[in-house]
Order: sequence, then C-alpha cells, then structure tokens
Amino acid sequence: MIITNSLGILGQFYSNIKEGFKSIYQNSNFYEKKISKTFNKSFEYKPSPHLLSSIVKYQNKKYKIEDFAINSIWQNNLNSKDYEKLNNFFWFFSLDLKSSKKTTQTVIKNWISNNSKYQKKSWEFDLTAKRIISWLSNHQLTYEDSDQDYRATFDHMIQKQTNHLLNEIKNSKEFENKMIGCAAIILTGLAYKNEKQYLINGLNLLKNIIKSSIDNQGFPKSRNIRQLIFYLKYFIIIREWFKESQSSIPEYIDETIYYLGSSYSFIWQNIKQDIFFNGNYSSENREFDQYLKRFSYTFKNQINELGGYAILKNKKIILAADIGSSPSKTFSNDYQAGALSFEIFSNDKKLISNSGYFSDKNNRLNKLSRSTAQHSVLSIEDHSSCNFIKGQTNLVINNVLKVSKKNVVFENNYWKISGAHDGYLVKFGASYEREIEFYPEQMKFIGYDKLFKTATNKKVKFDIRFHLDPNSKVMKTQDNKSILIELDEEGWKFSCDNFDINIDNGLYFGNKNSYKENQNIFISGMNNEKEQIIKWEISKL
Repeated sequence: MIITNSLGILGQFYSNIKEGFKSIYQNSNFYEKKISKTFNKSFEYKPSPHLLSSIVKYQNKKYKIEDFAINSIWQNNLNSKDYEKLNNFFWFFSLDLKSSKKTTQTVIKNWISNNSKYQKKSWEFDLTAKRIISWLSNHQLTYEDSDQDYRATFDHMIQKQTNHLLNEIKNSKEFENKMIGCAAIILTGLAYKNEKQYLINGLNLLKNIIKSSIDNQGFPKSRNIRQLIFYLKYFIIIREWFKESQSSIPEYIDETIYYLGSSYSFIWQNIKQDIFFNGNYSSENREFDQYLKRFSYTFKNQINELGGYAILKNKKIILAADIGSSPSKTFSNDYQAGALSFEIFSNDKKLISNSGYFSDKNNRLNKLSRSTAQHSVLSIEDHSSCNFIKGQTNLVINNVLKVSKKNVVFENNYWKISGAHDGYLVKFGASYEREIEFYPEQMKFIGYDKLFKTATNKKVKFDIRFHLDPNSKVMKTQDNKSILIELDEEGWKFSCDNFDINIDNGLYFGNKNSYKENQNIFISGMNNEKEQIIKWEISKL
C-alpha cells in the first residue's frame, strides 16, 4: 500500500511538472509563431449549416444578433457552462439569417481582438474545434459581404486555430473531443481546398480514431451506447461535407458508417427504446432518426447479440441484458458496473429497469449511478462488481471484469440469456452466474442467480435488486412471498420462495443529470455455501 501511494504521488508530481512546462511552452512566442504559420488561401467550400442539425439543437424561435447585448456578453463573471457556450459559438446556429452580418462579424472581430494569441481558457481543445465548425458553417453571417481585411483576418484565425488542434489532438484525453477536433480539421481542409495538408492530417487522425476506439463489429470499445451514436453522427456529418464539397469520399468512411449504423439499428432502431447500460439515459434518438431519413441513411441488423449486449423481442416483450466484459481502463470513463444486469419492456413500458446514468462527472451522483447496486443484478457486501479508481478526467475501472459462458437462445416459445462473470472472485472468492428464461405463451420470466465460492468459511451478504420505473406501483402480498407490480394497466407478480424479498426506495437517473425517486424490489440473503442458487419469477397476472 505504501509503495502504491508513493507511485501515485510521484505520478501526480510528474504530471504537474509536465503540465507546467506545457503551459510555459504554449504561452511562449515560439508556440505563437508555430501556430501562426498560415497560408493565403481563400475560403472556397462553404458548408450548409443544416448538415449539423443532428448535433446542434436548433431553436424553434430564431434570434437576431441584435437581440444579444453585444457589448456585455463577454463579461468575466460567467459560470463555466455559459462561458463554454459563448466561446464555442454554437449559439450562432440559433441566429436568424436576417441578422446583421456586420454586427455578427463585429462579434468575431472583438473575439479575435481579445483572443488572437493562445489562452488556455478560451482555446480549450473542444471549444476551439466547435468554434471553427460554427464560424465556417455560419458563413452567411460570419463571412459573406465582408471586406478584404476582415476576410484575411478570419481565414488566418481559422487556420491558426486548426494548427493548434493539430498540435494538441494527441494530448486530448476524451475520445469525443478527439472526434470533434478531427472533424474541425477535416472541415478546414475541405473549406480551404488548395491547402491539402489539413485534409491529409485530418483523415489520418480519423483513421487512428477508427483503429483505436471502434471494434471490428462497429461498436465503440467503451461499449458506450451514447458514444456509438455520437460517432455515427460525426462520421455522417464528415461524409456529407465531402459529398457537398464534391470531394471524393474515402471508402473507409462509408465502411465505418455502415458498421456504426448496423450497431445503431441493433441497439435502438429495432426496439425504439432506451436501454440503461454503460452511460446511457433517455435520448432524443427519434430526432436523429428523422435526420437519417432526411439524408437517406437506412440501417438494418437482425442479430440478437452485439457489442456485449443481448436483445430479444417480439411484438409485446423486449428482454435486454448486458453480457459483455468491461472495457479496458482507457475506455471506461463512463462504464457502469452492471455486468449481467437486464431490463424488461412490456408493451413499450419498462417493467424492470436499471437506474440510468448521472453524467455530470463533478457530481457525487455520478459515482453512485455507476455502482452495481443501481442495476438489476446481484451485488455482494454492497460492493460493485468493478473497482473504480480516480483517472485523469474521471473514475475508471481498476481491474477488467470478464464475462464468460455466454448463451443466447431465441425461439418462438422459449428465450434464454445467460452468462457468468469474475468480478467478485478476487475480493470474495466467488464467481457469479445468471440465467434468465422467458416463456412467451405463459408470459413468465424465471431467473437463476448462482454463486459459486472457492471456500465456505466466510459468510457474505448478497442483494439482488430489480429497479422499477418511477411510474410503477408496487405492493407486498400478505404472505410476504410475492410483490405485485402495477405498470399502467398491466399487473405483474414477482416471487421468490426461499429468500426474503422486500421493497426499497432508490434514485432513478433516466433523464440527463437529474434524478427522481423510484422503488426497487430486492432479494437479500447470506451465503456460506459452496454453491447457492437463488430462483425468482416475474409473471403477468
């Protein structure tokens, strides 16, 4: 333990020294000269702003630039969230085209006047990337009808900021930021057509993102559903930029979109429901579906298992389960310790749920939402199946959890999903297996949770939780052997004969960065046997 702590202190000390030298370098005249090497090239390809409608929330009401207090919006007392919104310039997408071009361009000139040299806060990697995309995409206001001096300054600042991205992208810790930065670099290369180096560098970076963070099936190595959709959106935007600029579309971009789209079809389009695994919460995917339809993208996938998830469905029931191993530490920034957890939908209503994800990493609820207790699965002694430690930007897993013995059966009258994981083996000497069966004709689920211990000299407490949607109502029967669940107009019965079952209050994180109170059914018990099988049933009344 002393050695581990010492290594941690030394690592932090080294990191602080490295950051200190980096700060000195980036604020030096040498760095200023390096990123100021731009080319006298004209802004040729002017991208349509509507291509970004999958990532930009357009307001129903459009604003004129005059509606903003231009002289005061750059005040210094902005909170960090407002500061980011202001400096990434995505608010330009909400401007009416009847806005004054002169005023809009004055806003940009004022920003350049105050931020022409690198400043850590206003030149943060993701802010810079989004700013480039916004300035170029809103060219009807930011560039048209401007004088020659303004255009020269604008072109220089676009290229200067792109040079900064090229210099910094290798140091970016977030894969999403790398993707945004890569998109901005590629867009600069397409916009300034005669400057090929930006496009070459951007495409090489894009290849690295594909190779390093997307698996062979077209699923992010993080196993994060939101990241999958994020990647698909940006790859499609990049492809549409190539298409609109009449540039040849690289074959690997089409191939990557095909595989990402196939994964998207599996995880969302086939079921039209949000499943709460590994960083997911309620989405706006229906709006993205409209975007795909508008741009003629169609994806299909008829398999039942992909990316470590199994999804079985008929017209009335959906059974989804996480049967994948945890990602490596590098890709675990949003991983939730819910291996072998499951969800059930009945007639488009969620009967059994996981709790969702609180994505604000600065809030203590983020850590809580990542715990095994917030998933419909077994936990031992209130410990999660994965151990989380502090990483560079967020909590990451310490040891990889392996899922084995996976089996998925999907027949007309019988479904089964099963698997085992080793998440409790080191700490408690126990391996865990789960098997869930569904009998469609009887509308009955039968589950078997199994603990196998290497030694029986120590008792361990286990809990199996079954989280419910906040709109569900539950009541325990008088014999204490069953719990009734009311879901809209449907009635279900949960039972477990050989163990205590109870109802507990909990928190539901199904909507982004918010929570509601909900309830969960839990089975609790003590285990001191070499083999323990906990059987439970959920049947429709």
